[in-house]
Amino acid sequence: MTDRRLECTEDAFLGGRLRLRQLKAGHRAGHDAMLLAAATSARSGDRVVDFGAGVGAAGLALARRIDGLDLVLVEIDDTLAGLARSNVAANAIAAGVIVLDVESGAETFAAAGLAPDSAEAVLMNPPFNDRARHRASPDVARASAHVAGEDTLQRWIHAARRILKSGGVLTLIWRADGIAEVLAALDRGFGSLAILPVHGEAGAPAIRILVRAVKGGRAPAQILPGLLLNDESGLPNKRVQEILAGNGVLTLATL
Repeated sequence: MTDRRLECTEDAFLGGRLRLRQLKAGHRAGHDAMLLAAATSARSGDRVVDFGAGVGAAGLALARRIDGLDLVLVEIDDTLAGLARSNVAANAIAAGVIVLDVESGAETFAAAGLAPDSAEAVLMNPPFNDRARHRASPDVARASAHVAGEDTLQRWIHAARRILKSGGVLTLIWRADGIAEVLAALDRGFGSLAILPVHGEAGAPAIRILVRAVKGGRAPAQILPGLLLNDESGLPNKRVQEILAGNGVLTLATL
């Protein structure tokens, strides 16, 4: 009998230029991953590490945009890492996949090939639902993908700071009402912050923030004009649809 928890779908992203196998149930890649990729800046030859990569959506979307990356997908779940490997092969993108807990120590990272001061860029979509306010899924993998512990964000950012070179860039997506947590976690070792609020509807509070931070950066922080997923008439924003189709990037990627 087939385990329904392992049933997969194959889904098209970037206007069909990226196809991903992912679990039918549980956490699934979507807008957050594509927006994260579109917000990340990198150049050919850069070592780019995707923390909590899942099936590889954000990292592979970035690699589809920028040729020649030294891309590493880091994922704690064996099943998702296996799907990431199959997606790497199916899309003919050069990338390594490492099964690793992002909260591991420096020695474990180094043993996996992620030494301190070795990456130009890190992107991450950490678990961000507040455990106190969010009823966790009975599916352990799904719960770990969505629900953050008290120090999850701080630990992930600490790991990013450790492997980034001086001047390296961290790009992350987080829930908008947790902006204070993000700023506190970035206070040590990062600067030159740029924050892009993401709004579901015009006139409504932001639901996500995309953040770009530079290791050792000293430029003043800036809050960019918000991104509307749906325009004032309630229809999908055409600019966002173009970005999701792979035909453009977000301002953060051009800084």
